[in-house]
Amino acid sequence: MSIGFILILIALAILGWGVLNYNRLVKLGARAEALWRDIGTQLKRRWDLIPTLVETIKAYATQEKEVFEQVELARARAIDASTPKEQAIAEEGLKEALRSLFVVVENYPELKSDQEFLGLQQTMEKVDDAVQRSRTYYNAVVHDLNTRIRIFPQSLIANMLNLEKREYYMRPGEDKRELHRARF
Repeated sequence: MSIGFILILIALAILGWGVLNYNRLVKLGARAEALWRDIGTQLKRRWDLIPTLVETIKAYATQEKEVFEQVELARARAIDASTPKEQAIAEEGLKEALRSLFVVVENYPELKSDQEFLGLQQTMEKVDDAVQRSRTYYNAVVHDLNTRIRIFPQSLIANMLNLEKREYYMRPGEDKRELHRARF
């Protein structure tokens, strides 16, 4: 075999490796983006339930105006959030407002047995579970993507693509190590 042929084989191997890793990075980026949209879809489902939930509770607890306003304000903040960090902070605020709303419910036994309210409450729990599952998957893919972006020589391809690390979707005060433990 000639040296030229060997050089061509080496060049093809390097090119093949580059294409393979380029495709992996692109796929991980696309997967992370799709999972982020899935989280958004689940959150929108929750946001759409909140006005109905509030109206159902208002039918029994008309004097709790301040709590209703807090929930609506927290919901608006959550809808306006755009980055994973902003979203996590806004969602934590919304959860606190909803907790206050459910404390109000405790003062109205007839509301706690209302079928519409019970159905809404169950749907909210299902949506919350879906958000949690989506968040777990999203964070796992972001971890894989961020790791590949930093590892040499894949970092060379990531730099050529201008790929940057993605933000995790973590609750305020949550540690990244908790995400990795939950994953394995």
